Amino acid sequence: MTTMTKYLVGAAVLALTAIPATAQDHKLRIQTHFGAESTPGQLIQRFIDEVQTMTGGAVEIQMHYSSEVVGQTEVMSAASQGILDCDMGGITGNVGKDAGWMLAGDIMGGYDTPYQFLSWFYHAGGREVVQEHLYDAQDMHVVGFWLQGHESLSSTAPLAGFADLKDWKFRSPPGLETEIFASFGAKPVVMDFGEVPNALRTGIVDGADASTLNTNANLGLFDVAKHATYPGFHSMPAEQLSCNKGAWAKLPASVQKAIEVSLKGIALDLALLTEIRDNETATRVQAEGVTLYDWSTEDRKAFREFAQGRWADWGAKTPAAQAVLASHLSFMRSVGLVN
Repeated sequence: MTTMTKYLVGAAVLALTAIPATAQDHKLRIQTHFGAESTPGQLIQRFIDEVQTMTGGAVEIQMHYSSEVVGQTEVMSAASQGILDCDMGGITGNVGKDAGWMLAGDIMGGYDTPYQFLSWFYHAGGREVVQEHLYDAQDMHVVGFWLQGHESLSSTAPLAGFADLKDWKFRSPPGLETEIFASFGAKPVVMDFGEVPNALRTGIVDGADASTLNTNANLGLFDVAKHATYPGFHSMPAEQLSCNKGAWAKLPASVQKAIEVSLKGIALDLALLTEIRDNETATRVQAEGVTLYDWSTEDRKAFREFAQGRWADWGAKTPAAQAVLASHLSFMRSVGLVN
């Protein structure tokens, strides 16, 4: 636990020790797509332990890992309908409900660090915008966002810059990314995350946008793919914790605060731990023969400038998407990320 997180949790414990015992305990059923043994999964367990400690056991959290109850894209609907209480998974998986979910969860090429993204959400109006324009329509309350950091592209061929994207056939998640990379001459193939290792081994694809460098290594991608971009620049998908409004309203204000504080703590630590483990992985895989490509400032700038055109296209799809995009751009201009 970092010093910052210890401070936040310690302050919360002091503030919440006065929580009175209640005759009725509260229970939250939550699903995440992360496995319990993954770095995010381990932090989720710490989140559960901290909430129970800070509330004196007033709330029981029943966590379903690895999409145990419903599919990854069905979690929010299940929570909204009361099958679950909360969704602790990806944001962009809800893009079928509204294009705004894509821009809320991963405005590709927009931010250099996860801390910038978190600053937009927590301190620059992002939380309020997504609640009003996206979560309210699903009868859900957004508790907070959290994310690992930039993902890396893995490839069986060099990926030193834009020129190497031409005719590059790679696994891609659906949505904004497929449009951006196809415009550069790449050939994105949409497939589930779990299919990536076999698709690389059998040559169905030449590469993949799967996850962070450390996760890619743990998946065994570098047994076949001996090239990767690092540090990443193209995609930094965020996760969420959101709860059914009725279930959230039943929780005492002190319990709500404990959940919010603990989530912000693991949001900070996930970004820090991802950076540490990715750097450790970079050292190890290079020694094992993997070539890493840090794209030039010029290529990164060109990617972001081109991506802005696609942001505008997505922003024009729905009023909610336009509102989320406007919020991002306002913050990005204020910190010098875009003109």
